[in-house]
Amino acid sequence: MKSNHWLLTVALTFIVLQTKADAWIRINQLGYLPQSVKVAVFMSEEPTDIQEYALVDAFTGQTVRTFNSIKSTGKMGLMKSTYRLNFSDFNQPGTYYLKAGKVVSPHFPINNHVYNGTADFLLNYMRQQRCGYNPFLKDSCHVHDGYILYHPTKTGQHIDVRGGWHDATDYLQYTTTSANAIYQMMFAYQENPESFGDFYDAAGLPGANGIPDIVDEIKWGLDWLNRMNPASGELYNQIADDRDHAGMRLPNEDKVDYGYGPGNGRPVYFCSGEPQVRGQFMNTTTGVASTAGKYASCFALGARLLKNFYPEFAAEIEAKADAAYQEGVKKPGACQTASVLSPYIYEEDNWVDDMELGAMELFKSTGDLTYLQQAVEYGRREPVTPWMGADSARHYQWYPFMNMGHYHLAKVNNDRLSKEFIRNMHTGIVRTYEKAVESPFMHGIPYTWCSNNLTTAMLTQCRLYREATGDESYKEMEAAMLDWLFGCNPWGTSMIVELPLYGDYPSQPHSSLLNAGVGNTTGGLVDGPVYRTIFESLRGVNMTGIPGTPGQDYERFQPDLMVYHDAIHDYSTNEPTMDGTACLTYYLSAMQKEGMKQANIQGDKNVYVNGGIIRTDPSKKQITLVFTAADKADGANAIISTLKKYGIKGGFFFTGEFYELYPEVVKRLRTEGHLVGSHSYGHLLYMPWENRDSLLVTREQFEQDMLKSYAGMREAGIEYKDAPVYIPPYEYYNKEIAAWAKNMGIQLINYTPGTMSNADYTTPDMGQKYRSSKFIYDKIMEVEKKEGLNGHLMLIHFGTDDRRTDKFYNGYLDKMIKTLKRKGYTFVPVLEAIGM
Repeated sequence: MKSNHWLLTVALTFIVLQTKADAWIRINQLGYLPQSVKVAVFMSEEPTDIQEYALVDAFTGQTVRTFNSIKSTGKMGLMKSTYRLNFSDFNQPGTYYLKAGKVVSPHFPINNHVYNGTADFLLNYMRQQRCGYNPFLKDSCHVHDGYILYHPTKTGQHIDVRGGWHDATDYLQYTTTSANAIYQMMFAYQENPESFGDFYDAAGLPGANGIPDIVDEIKWGLDWLNRMNPASGELYNQIADDRDHAGMRLPNEDKVDYGYGPGNGRPVYFCSGEPQVRGQFMNTTTGVASTAGKYASCFALGARLLKNFYPEFAAEIEAKADAAYQEGVKKPGACQTASVLSPYIYEEDNWVDDMELGAMELFKSTGDLTYLQQAVEYGRREPVTPWMGADSARHYQWYPFMNMGHYHLAKVNNDRLSKEFIRNMHTGIVRTYEKAVESPFMHGIPYTWCSNNLTTAMLTQCRLYREATGDESYKEMEAAMLDWLFGCNPWGTSMIVELPLYGDYPSQPHSSLLNAGVGNTTGGLVDGPVYRTIFESLRGVNMTGIPGTPGQDYERFQPDLMVYHDAIHDYSTNEPTMDGTACLTYYLSAMQKEGMKQANIQGDKNVYVNGGIIRTDPSKKQITLVFTAADKADGANAIISTLKKYGIKGGFFFTGEFYELYPEVVKRLRTEGHLVGSHSYGHLLYMPWENRDSLLVTREQFEQDMLKSYAGMREAGIEYKDAPVYIPPYEYYNKEIAAWAKNMGIQLINYTPGTMSNADYTTPDMGQKYRSSKFIYDKIMEVEKKEGLNGHLMLIHFGTDDRRTDKFYNGYLDKMIKTLKRKGYTFVPVLEAIGM
């Protein structure tokens, strides 16, 4: 009997991961692209001298490379030693962990698809934040909005401004943040359309509608922005105010009374260009231009982007773009938000950046050089966004946090102007770099409220500057800021709820949904760390958590000046924000695009359900044949010979028992050039049949089973790189199983439902559940006729029970292939079809 001691050792690296209680290695929990900067951070509560560290294969436990590329970065909070561990020159796909002395990191994948689907994942939170009809709650809220304030002739009148998004856990709505969110999502789609899929309809409910989901979200936002600008010169800036802060409640149960009756409508603030006061707090509004410029840029770009989807709507907002811009020209200055009960508002002081961007988008729409000239003039008035390099700023004082107008001017076909605005972008980056370069996590962002939003803005600026110039001097800082958001930070946590699902992420975000027990803020980017002085000065913030949840105060890891807490009542560091989340769609979509480019793949067109691929590119007339088996191989001769007859390479997924019982069959399949992979080792049932959302196995049991499966495959000559995909036992899984597999670097795939090809295992004694081979064949042809089989993963069992004498592979497999080839379908191998 073979010893499994090595297997236990490897399994413990997947589960325990940390063997020394006073030292840690922080990594990007998502993983790394092969051709990318890869730097982890070692930190220890005791003085530690690190001279070298190892990169270890998580499947075999073997060291694949030893490094001495180490930079000491001194003390940090209670950490007496910190080091940056740079392993960027290693680019072999696989699943690994780092080991420095006795300290090991969590394991992480290196492959081209670690960022696939991440930008779309953020849209889960945007759909949750919808006002009006909310698809998460499947109910409507705030349907009576609203009543006008501060208009010279319309104050008190009702205006229909339903829709848009709630700003955060409160239900206020601001043009300031909503317009920026719309613009950033439009820019993300414009630059990286191949990174976005179509899994939801326009209402935000599951089901494709032929329009990318991010375009659906953009349209939802622009519909609202259009209502907030009902006529020329009539711009509105805000719905509701801080009277909203009346305790946690679901939006469809919001009964706050703003003077119109409980739940009967909220105030809608007109952009008057003058300071506005409700109660004892007055803002310092100086004009309208900050809001008008945002309207202009959104309408101009939105019209161009939506004209192929919604031509009439595109024409309507296009006609409003210049009128909004001219309001900013007439009333220069910043338009701040208003409060009643507390001093917390968006204290936006700058406005020339908004007008610069509005002018640039109008120039792109019209070609009118007057707009270009005005954009340059506005841009020169604020060469660098003032927070960059600063130690502090008031709440949203310099907003948007990145000047997109500078980027567009840097790209104009005018060498002098291009150099000027590239220099402006560079200056902001340099100021940030100077604060970051000596810190362990290379993070030079001021820890004001919503510091993660600042991180996202600087990430975007670094990437756009690098792409515009080819200058990679700041690439390590750029990577460090991305890694910060996914766990390479003092606390070792992702800053995005449930991304990755297998990692450490905010489990107790400041959320009414979580408080009510109806769900989490999936996909939401939380505020991030703030200066300790800010946290200690806030009203009502506390560390009381939800009993039974794994939130943390992280006191052991807090640096001297800043704090972050995973606690539901810390609204300063752990509240997701709509605009920050939307702004991250660009960078994550760019990372997905970069990964696909490295793999020489056009884009990820696969269809996913719960993290598993259940269909390949639906636009291609291709089919992939996959076969599974636990302990039967009676179809081997028929299947192998049929595939050979037609020159088809299939995917075969077997349990550990099968590999032990039929080594010659496995060898024959490999000789024929087929993919041979895992169907788990022990053919475990992961979830009860009656409740897919629960689990019958722990993560440790799952990973040990998969490690044992791949160990058996290695004995058959199959390495991880040969089969980085698997089909789950019983073809039954949920999002947790798919996430656990992904963290091991394994992509879960499953059959495309509908054809019932997978029913070829049924036996006559199953009564009405039995499906004959003729029935299955006819069903396949029926589906083909009605909707086509493009991209189908068609599953057939490699062997079936002796009680079934009507074997599909004895005749009908040949007939099916012949018929479908005649209809123009090609049969594509698994890895080619899914793009790996």
